[in-house]
Amino acid sequence: MKSVAVAVWDFIVGDDWVTALGVVAALGVTAVVAATGAAAWWVMPVAVIALLLLSLRRAAR
Repeated sequence: MKSVAVAVWDFIVGDDWVTALGVVAALGVTAVVAATGAAAWWVMPVAVIALLLLSLRRAAR
């Protein structure tokens, strides 16, 4: 059971827990924006670009 949990964690989070946490936060923001009735389609593309830039900056160090 422990090895399955570790495998799932490794598949979802991978090597970068910060990016995984950012994706979860972006999904939450998308849900909140959508719940207000506003257009929420723009949240994930902005989050993906921001998380990619953050990840590349950290990798370049």
